[in-house]
Amino acid sequence: MGYILGEAGWLGVHAGDEHDAAYRQIRVYAQVLRKIQNDYVTQPNIPDVTDGALHGLLDSLDPDSSYLTAAEYKIYKNRPANENAQVGLTVSKRYGYATIVNVLPGSPADQAHLQDGDVIDLIEGQSTHSIPLALVRFMLQGKPGTSVTISVVRPFKPNPDKIVLTRAILSTPPLGEQFYDNATVLYLKPGELTASRVDDLAARIKAAGKDRKILLDLRDTTGNDPKQGLRLANFFIKQGTLATLEGQKFPAQTFAADPAVWLTADPVVVLVNRGTYGAPELAAAAIEDLKRGDVVGERTFGEGSVQKTIDLPEGAAIMLTVAKYKDPAGKKIEDEAVTPTVIVPGPENSGVPMPPTNSDEQLNQALSLLKTKNS
Repeated sequence: MGYILGEAGWLGVHAGDEHDAAYRQIRVYAQVLRKIQNDYVTQPNIPDVTDGALHGLLDSLDPDSSYLTAAEYKIYKNRPANENAQVGLTVSKRYGYATIVNVLPGSPADQAHLQDGDVIDLIEGQSTHSIPLALVRFMLQGKPGTSVTISVVRPFKPNPDKIVLTRAILSTPPLGEQFYDNATVLYLKPGELTASRVDDLAARIKAAGKDRKILLDLRDTTGNDPKQGLRLANFFIKQGTLATLEGQKFPAQTFAADPAVWLTADPVVVLVNRGTYGAPELAAAAIEDLKRGDVVGERTFGEGSVQKTIDLPEGAAIMLTVAKYKDPAGKKIEDEAVTPTVIVPGPENSGVPMPPTNSDEQLNQALSLLKTKNS
């Protein structure tokens, strides 16, 4: 028998009772809420206090879990499908605030010199700390030609920068392709892992033929479809487990390499950085863990999960992470990201399609590694 403090004093609770811990925390919350209601300097708005508590509760889990009030959920559900102009940012949350993961080359965000790691403090005057990530992403998009104002905190700058970005219809960046080392190395930079772009990569790898080393540049590359990251890894891996997907009540899934998808046994090196996000992380992790090739660069961002939207009474909702991807070594990518086998700090901006070798140490290191490998 254990004890918790209730409204009428100490109450006995059997250790084996289901959800004891949850009930205990609910009682703590009730006590704190009563103290706020009775003792705070002014009479608080209890629904606002509760909304703030629920926002914090979901935000404490991971960047993708969110609580949406009834008003926020209504905005989210009723977002116009045709307002799809973007500013060129991939954003997530770090330390409670919206953070730039990577910037699309040539986009309005790129022209404003935004970089990965910059923190969006305010969007349209509202703190991103109190806005669910889903709404932050929604607020960045809209009709072509319209603008959005953000306040950005940059490393080593004491004051935020106020920046106005004009939304535009953006296209996937062109596939970066180049030959190095007397045409023995094929350099490929997808920019974004969509189904069509992975198809393009497959075509380039096939066209290159045998005895061609591959340098796969996944820096500042986003992919929202995990299947495309696994398919890309499968091009280089003939057999083995590429990843698993697990959750408390989510049916466990194992993703095995398909020999029919496999394309090449030639050496491969993968470039990653902190702007490598989502599906590309699955590809890099599989190639690294299964000893198929070296991964060079910086630790990736860490994104690989499945969300479920759950409607709540009175119109609110939660977006809850219900499963996370694990790499072949069993590490959750969402929690631990991908750490390169060879860590090399990168330049301030490695998002250009084909970076020059004389200023890109990550690329130089990758090419050096490939020179030591036999096709």
